[in-house]
Amino acid sequence: MLRIVIGVILGFAAAALGGKVLIPFLRRMKAGQSIKEIGPTWHMSKQGTPTMGGLMFIIAAAAVTAVLGWPDFMAGRFGGAFVLLFALVFGIIGYIDDYMKVKHHQNTGLTAPQKFLLQLAAAILFTVLMRGHGYLSPVLYLPFFDVNLALPWPVYMVFAAFVMVGTVNAVNITDGIDGLAAGVTIPVMAFFTVLAWYWQHLEIGLFSGALMGGLFGFLLYNFHPAKVFMGDTGSLFLGGAVCGLAFALDVPLVLIPVGIIYIAETLSDIIQVGYFKLTHGKRIFRMAPLHHHLEMGGWSEVKLFCVFSGITLVMCVLTFLGVMNR
Repeated sequence: MLRIVIGVILGFAAAALGGKVLIPFLRRMKAGQSIKEIGPTWHMSKQGTPTMGGLMFIIAAAAVTAVLGWPDFMAGRFGGAFVLLFALVFGIIGYIDDYMKVKHHQNTGLTAPQKFLLQLAAAILFTVLMRGHGYLSPVLYLPFFDVNLALPWPVYMVFAAFVMVGTVNAVNITDGIDGLAAGVTIPVMAFFTVLAWYWQHLEIGLFSGALMGGLFGFLLYNFHPAKVFMGDTGSLFLGGAVCGLAFALDVPLVLIPVGIIYIAETLSDIIQVGYFKLTHGKRIFRMAPLHHHLEMGGWSEVKLFCVFSGITLVMCVLTFLGVMNR
């Protein structure tokens, strides 16, 4: 447990100090965020704010996991390393997307089909890797009900790929206002860290703990008013980390309660688009996803951060109590 605590502290310190170097560098590189014209007009003032700031917590988590996790690697325990590599693949996809946006000075990078195929390939490879090393079983554990549902491996593999790609994009959608994705993901990382420690998967808990610390360090610069955005580089990495940890601990269905905000944000977007097309222009929400709807209803970015993060924290505590004695 001490090693995990040290990992949290080092992750925070590395990200906090890294921001002092990274943000000026991004400004010199003119890596400014372009705001969508169809997006909230009140966000136009954020045009030009440096993006790709997710590199702060990515580098911090990777460095801490590599250094403090070395004894685990030598002992053949690679769970944390596998999740880190999985998240890094998604982070690279996000970096390519961000780079294309910055290069062309617009808010479009990779096309949706390109993103989907790259993410699907990463999900399939990760599932095969984790299965080969004994981290996965084709049995779904239902939180709170203490019920196990056995699936045929092919069905489980399709399920896993669908959940991974869906989770990654849900976290990406949540990254729409200052600090929100980081604030919501911190209690999720805390949940996985405590659960990994409780179940004695310390190599996995080390990674989630280091990332949690890195996110706290990142919030020093990303909390409203944000001095830097995480970009797709950071949000896709976070999505990969969230779903990777759930599968590494073999409890993917916990993503439903602990990721309730990610799900609500995504559903609001899907419902809005679907209803708009069916009714030829009518809307259910003022603007999707959900955080923009609430912004237009008078919620400040700080209130959204506090409420969404608080809801996630409560759900994480309840979920831990529901699965701790599995």
